[in-house]
Amino acid sequence: MIRSEWFFWLVGAVFLIMAAQMAGDRTNPKRHGSAAFWGLLGVAFVYSSWVADGSAPAEPLGVAVLVMICLGGFGFTGKGVPRTTDDRERTELAARWGNRLFVPALTIPLVAVVCSVLVAKWSIGGEPVLEDGSETILGLGIGALIALGVGMWVLRERSPSVPVHAGRSLLESMGWALLLPQLLAVLGAIFQTAGVGTQVGRITEEVLPDGQRLAAVALYCVGMAVFTIIMGNAFAAFPVMTAAVGWPVLLVQMDGSPAGVMAVGMLAGFCGTLVTPMAANFNLVPAALLELKDQYGPIKAQAPTAAAMLGCNIAIIYFFAF
Repeated sequence: MIRSEWFFWLVGAVFLIMAAQMAGDRTNPKRHGSAAFWGLLGVAFVYSSWVADGSAPAEPLGVAVLVMICLGGFGFTGKGVPRTTDDRERTELAARWGNRLFVPALTIPLVAVVCSVLVAKWSIGGEPVLEDGSETILGLGIGALIALGVGMWVLRERSPSVPVHAGRSLLESMGWALLLPQLLAVLGAIFQTAGVGTQVGRITEEVLPDGQRLAAVALYCVGMAVFTIIMGNAFAAFPVMTAAVGWPVLLVQMDGSPAGVMAVGMLAGFCGTLVTPMAANFNLVPAALLELKDQYGPIKAQAPTAAAMLGCNIAIIYFFAF
């Protein structure tokens, strides 16, 4: 059986290799802080396996997270000059290879779909080839490895150090914001445990007119978008708004379709993702990588689409989820 744990170990190993590169990169004035940040993350990916099975204490992992927060929050991480192509070379290569550059990127979702739909049904000696329940994440990992090989073949690249250096450059450019979705998703779980959704639900019952389906649907969708704007992640907003409105009102009281309400409700949350700087890796990091003059340019460009999509999501739930 191919276990999802192996994929996480591989991710951790990649972070550790890049951390070692950062530690030796004298072009980065903050190389020690950068190496410590990403090195701790790599160790966490591996050590978490023993925390999950109860064979190791969780306290060291918590300390590592706090140290990473300090390193990122107080500006101890920076960016070096990795050995990779410059802007002129990238322009020349883009003109040379054209649309073939999209082949590696498209390989990842293709392999992920094949693994989750077809390979998930395969078994050897009665044991499934892919760990049960982890087919999608394993498909993503396998797809990334295959895409790496495809990319090196398409670009006629023989040295494995080239993609590692290029990946490190992207990692340093994104910085701590790369971890923001995971941190905010955990925040949603904390809010749910603290009972935020229950309290919001009580307030909702006080102000929501009885039997007004359109008002309830609009409140759920707009609430998903607003909480996503606040927390930067629809996955963090989902448990709060579902506990407050989605489950007790739309599903229990109004007998809505769970699949329709929940799936489209999540899409409503994604409308908030399009217009929040809290979703830094989606909205602020691209502006930095593209060197846009206005760091909020992507948000301004996406706002009309977000508003239109939110209206459509409200209509879809109202007309088709009941």
